[in-house]
Amino acid sequence: MPLDYATVEALQDNHPAWRLLRAEQAPLIISFFHKVFITPNVRVMAQSDLAEALEDELFAVRERLGAGAFPKNALNYLNDWSANEKGWLRKFYPSGADEPHFDLTPSTEKAITWLASLIERTFVGTESRLLTLFELLRQISQGSEIDPQVRIAELKQRREKLEAEMKRLADGEVVLLDDTAVKDRFQQFVGMARELLSDFREVEHNFRALDRHAREKIALWDGSKGALLQQLMGERDEIVDTDQGRSFRAFWDFLMSQSRQEELTQLLERILVLPAVASTNPDVRLKRIHYDWLEAGEHTQRTVAQLSQQLRRFLDDATWLENRRIMDILHDIEARAITLRGSRIDEVVSYIEGDSADIDLPMERPLYVPRVKPRINNIALQADGCDIDAAMLFSQLVIDKAVLLKNIRQALQDRTQITLTELLSMHPLEKGLAELVAYLQLATDGFKAAIDESVEDVIEWNSDNGGKRARLPRVIFVR
Repeated sequence: MPLDYATVEALQDNHPAWRLLRAEQAPLIISFFHKVFITPNVRVMAQSDLAEALEDELFAVRERLGAGAFPKNALNYLNDWSANEKGWLRKFYPSGADEPHFDLTPSTEKAITWLASLIERTFVGTESRLLTLFELLRQISQGSEIDPQVRIAELKQRREKLEAEMKRLADGEVVLLDDTAVKDRFQQFVGMARELLSDFREVEHNFRALDRHAREKIALWDGSKGALLQQLMGERDEIVDTDQGRSFRAFWDFLMSQSRQEELTQLLERILVLPAVASTNPDVRLKRIHYDWLEAGEHTQRTVAQLSQQLRRFLDDATWLENRRIMDILHDIEARAITLRGSRIDEVVSYIEGDSADIDLPMERPLYVPRVKPRINNIALQADGCDIDAAMLFSQLVIDKAVLLKNIRQALQDRTQITLTELLSMHPLEKGLAELVAYLQLATDGFKAAIDESVEDVIEWNSDNGGKRARLPRVIFVR
């Protein structure tokens, strides 16, 4: 986004982070929020606990600045900071709770993070960030390369480097990172770990905005139930399928692996005791930073689940209202019938369609017609004496689609797409045309596939009757 004059002016007038930095109480607000929410990674806090913590903070500040400083009580300050015109705290009632709870807004956390970056650092590492940039570019280049030969050449080059390093280690040549390099990389890890926790609050805020939009639409909807559900589910699928939603889902699947959690625990325990790292006095919570990620991600998952819960409640309420309307109609009919009982009706009250009797005379019915019983001759069939080869009954051709699915998935593990011709070069056809047809069926049923009508591929295979050849449009399997 370009920072032109109009954009900066709009941010100055409307953005909560800018308003927080300009606030008269900014030192109290930012220091208190950093102490209570950011440092211990607390996502939600009850009103009573947060008010008690703020009272202690106000007492300490008044001891230093005088009794007249910050004259309001803690609860008034919390309600003021969570007002819509400020937006520094989010005040809400969790499901099943009668007491309000508070959480930081993403804008507040951005302001606190930016202020923390203004503090002068004794050591500023640049090597680790440069290596990270190179590694990211290398992953992008390798992940977007569609030529198998180029990727194979890159893998061979990496293998040669690994073999050379293994040979040096076997010869006793051990190259270690110096203390500066260790501090540089550890500082980069701490910064990215904290940024990841901040990003979780913003991702949760985006999902919560979708949930609030769904609730508002349900409350104001006056159309059919099916149309509303279709629109809401479309919006939910849209945000889940965005780049942010897919990235969060990939991160969550990666972190939920038990082996990954154990690996992270072992790495953190081993690194935090290194002399170079211990000399920087790292935060003790870094030892369980991956569990903080899990806790933050779980809050985001709960927010996504609230949308499904709201939709289910809407269905239950709509069904109850429909049943109640039916019962009201029936009760109204009963009341009108009792009112009209015993009274003479001179005018037509209601019409009944088809009030005449349908009469069927007995002789109009068709006569019984007995069924024709087939005659079966009990004659034993005589064989002509020739031998019949029964092997054909047991030599049926069976195509195992599970094996074909495995071949496609293995081929797509290290690439985003592969043509059917490239796949068959890796796994040639063994059962001829039937196996080729099974691949085409999987392209339409089991996988996302694209068919390029402008390109024609020739597929060849060997059979008992010699070589066979088939021409068909190019089929591309996509991961």
